[in-house]
Amino acid sequence: MERMGQVLTLKPGTVEEYKRLHADVWPSVLEMIAECNIRNYSIFLKEPENLLFAYFEYHGTDYAADMEKMAASEETQRWWDICGPLQEPFPTRKEGEWWARMEQVFFTD
Repeated sequence: MERMGQVLTLKPGTVEEYKRLHADVWPSVLEMIAECNIRNYSIFLKEPENLLFAYFEYHGTDYAADMEKMAASEETQRWWDICGPLQEPFPTRKEGEWWARMEQVFFTD
């Protein structure tokens, strides 16, 4: 299992819409997340900066293949088409990233 942290921001004026969407995530999107070996997935919001922090645990063996599978899902693409315009990725993110992946520097259990 690999712990993952990712970050981006919400565009001004989009917080309530983002919260509304995520209060009722489509079942097909949740199923695809599970099929792609993602567990314990949470998104946190820090206002007023509109900073989003996502945490999840990846339980698969080929993260790139699982992310390709997720990206190939028509329902997931539709979800991203709705949520994406609300988000503002960091200009310093790595090529190919939307959510900027973070380095884990500490863990205790």
